[in-house]
Amino acid sequence: TESSVYCMRLAGIRTRRMAIAMSFVTSTLIVSRLSNMFQAPLLGSLVDKTVLLTHSAALPQLEWTFRFVIFCGFLGSLVGTFLAPTSVALFTRTIQNFQTHGSMPKIILTALKPSSLVKLCKAFRWPQLNALKSVSFKTIPKGFLILNTFVTAIYTIGVLCALLASAYLPDMRATANQLSGIVNGLATILLTLFVDPSGARLTDEAYHGLRPENDVRSVVIGLQMGRLIGTLILAQLFFKPFTMYIVWVTKLLN
Repeated sequence: TESSVYCMRLAGIRTRRMAIAMSFVTSTLIVSRLSNMFQAPLLGSLVDKTVLLTHSAALPQLEWTFRFVIFCGFLGSLVGTFLAPTSVALFTRTIQNFQTHGSMPKIILTALKPSSLVKLCKAFRWPQLNALKSVSFKTIPKGFLILNTFVTAIYTIGVLCALLASAYLPDMRATANQLSGIVNGLATILLTLFVDPSGARLTDEAYHGLRPENDVRSVVIGLQMGRLIGTLILAQLFFKPFTMYIVWVTKLLN
């Protein structure tokens, strides 16, 4: 879901409705937040079971389970990247429908009709390799794309690090579970100060004709590629060090 949200920028440029497009970003991310709400108790139950086990292999097994969860996050990002052309088409149509009806609940109810599901299937677009030939990062700042890779990796592991740390410190589980913020907080600062403003500036310049639309397409692809690298490689590399960081802070607080 979060990978497909990048496409909202391009849909906003094409429809000339940037304010509506960016408001839909929040609506779309609700799906991701709800997913985390369902996932967290399931992962927490794994920690509880691990604590009850006494054999030495329990903690390594939990760590590898969490690493598999991280890998599944990469697979989700990969699917989101593959569906990018379809996402742009669907977001563009959604913005146009909202401009006509002016009601999000009405659009959702309309989308649930069988005829709308047929249209949804017809909206599928295969990714075109030729589109990658037009991608250029010459006039695009590279720093925020690199930072986005790190931000994605940190957000991917924040809650998992806190859960694994709580398994390492079963007597201090309540403290460790509440410390995911010291990991995600770093990502939030980087995202708020460096990534989001740079992406917004580029999108705004394209909206006002100061940049070609292709620059926004390049930014979207760059953000998605960074997300893939962040979830596949950096998240796995950062997982154990950040877990030990939370373990250290938990001991310090206690």
